Amino acid sequence: MSVHTRTSPNSLTPVAQKFILHWGEMGTRWGINRTVAQVHALLFLSPQPLPADEIAETLAVARSNVSTSLRELQGWRIVRVVHVLGDRRDHFESIKDVWEIFRIVSEERKRREIDPTLRVLDECVQEIKANPQGDSYTRERLTDMLEFLTAMTGLFEEVIRMPAAALKGVLKLRGKVVTMLGKKAG
Repeated sequence: MSVHTRTSPNSLTPVAQKFILHWGEMGTRWGINRTVAQVHALLFLSPQPLPADEIAETLAVARSNVSTSLRELQGWRIVRVVHVLGDRRDHFESIKDVWEIFRIVSEERKRREIDPTLRVLDECVQEIKANPQGDSYTRERLTDMLEFLTAMTGLFEEVIRMPAAALKGVLKLRGKVVTMLGKKAG
């Protein structure tokens, strides 16, 4: 936990309001609670850590909803508690580095969504391979899916471990990689 000195509460500009509302809407499309996404957006834009009651007041949501959202964001490791001199309340701040946010959220989504799917797919493939009378079409489909997800997970893990500077360099290459490797006829 870090220690910060207290500054005046944020007042939201129209641009900040627009971003926070949009981030909340996008959050719902990504399977994240709207308030969780809005709390993250507010903390991302805030130049100083904010206490939960100010977050609730700024976003006009229930304090209990903010507490739940903050716990979830801390579970994702993109928001942390900090202490402010002269104030006993916990204050919260978001990681500000967008590359680090991307890395952490990507790792968490993989851990929560892809890893369990890989485990189940592997179990299914092992079970169907153990039964010689098993459905060969299903075995083929599940084996293809397992091989694909395993390969993509390996690629993902390599990318996510890259330092931000190296990842930025890779992103600059984008379409050039296909050209360098040679285009395949579709």
